[in-house]
Amino acid sequence: MTPSDIAAAVRDLKPRFLEGLSPLEIKAVLAAAKLRRYLANSVVTNQGHPADHLFLLVSGRARYFYITPDGQKTLLLWLPPGETFGAAAFLSKPFQYLVSTETVKNSCVLVWDRATIREFAARYPRLVENALLIAFDYLVVYRAMHVSLTCHTARQRLATVLVNLASGIGHAVPGGIELDVNNEELANEANVTLFTASRLLSEWQRSGMVLKNRGKVLLRSPELLLTQEV
Repeated sequence: MTPSDIAAAVRDLKPRFLEGLSPLEIKAVLAAAKLRRYLANSVVTNQGHPADHLFLLVSGRARYFYITPDGQKTLLLWLPPGETFGAAAFLSKPFQYLVSTETVKNSCVLVWDRATIREFAARYPRLVENALLIAFDYLVVYRAMHVSLTCHTARQRLATVLVNLASGIGHAVPGGIELDVNNEELANEANVTLFTASRLLSEWQRSGMVLKNRGKVLLRSPELLLTQEV
């Protein structure tokens, strides 16, 4: 991607990270970034490593994950183009990444080192405000996830995960909204067993609400999924 391609892509994405900045300010911030390409399933940041870079996903798809002390991989938030990760690089005191980030598809990201992004944060305080708003949105998401785990049934949790993914990483196709996600990933995110996820998806497919096909799920009626009671 050329600088003009990057500028056009960012303009189309309208990333929250750059909201409120003038065109000249956005141009200056983008000019200081480096473009990197990652193949699908590449780990971009590692939990416990120094948070010394900020990333803006320009194309592709990524997600956060966490490795538990016993070695289990837990999937967290999915990231569509336009989202940032590694915001701990803004902080005055050096910190480590709390979670890891991996690409789900071949992806292009813009990268700023810690010294550079902190310099821009001092010059354009709106960048810090935007980062705080994004962090607030993450807190809202995790509050909803915690409430779901403690108050909702497995059916409701899986339905909520599907609908949330549809609004975040889904893309419209003839017949509904398509998700590039498999049963194991859905089970992990909804905190249900793989058997339960497969059973519910098969049930919803028979009722016509979803259609499964080799690592993809087509949501035909997302609004009906949210009416799941038991």
